[in-house]
Amino acid sequence: MTRNPLRLLWRPAALLAATVLLTACPDKKPATETPDAGSAAETPLRKAPAFNADSAYQFTAKQVSFGPRVPNTPAHVNCGDWISSKFRALGLQVQEQPFTAMAFDGKQLRGRNIIARFAPQAARRVALFAHWDTRPFADKDKTKPNAPLDGANDGASGVAVALEIARQLAAQPDSLTPAVGVDIILFDAEDYGYDSSTQANLENKLAGAGVESWCLGSQYWAKNLVPAGYKAEYGILFDMVGAKGARFSREELSRQQANDVVGKLWYNASRLGYSDYFIAQDMPGITDDHVFTNQAGVRTVDLIDHVPYGDEFFPAYHHTTQDNMSIIDRNTLKAVGQTVLQTLYQE
Repeated sequence: MTRNPLRLLWRPAALLAATVLLTACPDKKPATETPDAGSAAETPLRKAPAFNADSAYQFTAKQVSFGPRVPNTPAHVNCGDWISSKFRALGLQVQEQPFTAMAFDGKQLRGRNIIARFAPQAARRVALFAHWDTRPFADKDKTKPNAPLDGANDGASGVAVALEIARQLAAQPDSLTPAVGVDIILFDAEDYGYDSSTQANLENKLAGAGVESWCLGSQYWAKNLVPAGYKAEYGILFDMVGAKGARFSREELSRQQANDVVGKLWYNASRLGYSDYFIAQDMPGITDDHVFTNQAGVRTVDLIDHVPYGDEFFPAYHHTTQDNMSIIDRNTLKAVGQTVLQTLYQE
């Protein structure tokens, strides 16, 4: 079976063949050993706030309402302003990190990473990552390959889950907050990358320059940490976390760098009844923002809808104009948001 090369990390053919076998016979055990449900050793679930899927859905719709959030456009500027203002209104400490980066087509992109901190005084910290921009061209769309995307799932859903988690944390009295501080770090210019499978007629001007064409914002942040010297116990990246029927596999780099965190998330999801979303299946690594947050020293798990879809490894809407509000599902948002909230409260 052939693979969609989009954003897949290069690997030897033998390893790819092994992965195909693993896909056919997925591992049925969690990524790390955890107590069996109902055993005496099982840690009780601590009381965590209820993640509000309706609120997360509205946060997704609000971002989409600005129009495609492509760098260098008014929609992009206006949405970024709104995101920062929402975090400030919730009482989080907000800092923006502006940057300029050249895209693969030579354009100079004006971007900004948005950092919002809950309980900044807490010594123990967990990072939640997402990207807030949208791809400027639907290059996998059969009828409108040059159209920009709404990016309802690929971008907006991850930001929406992070916003709703922030809203829930901010609403709790001090006695009911988790034992860790939470940093929400939203990257810009993640989705302005070169896809050789759909853009072979274009030149990747970043080729050979030592710069990955994807994930420009996280690459900049990893080299210029904000806050300075930033450290966290681990990170969770939200990418494509709101579509109906989404399934989150255990991505390879996540297992290599943060296998214990993969175990926590999948175990908590199972106990909350979300195993249909957090499936017991290992998948090969992909190039996503977590590549660079891991390089920066934050052990990060990538929560992304990334499983075999026929010959593709992304859903049919991926990088097409179908990535709009019609595919967003409250149940998926709930499964992701509640699982991560519970994981924060288990610390």
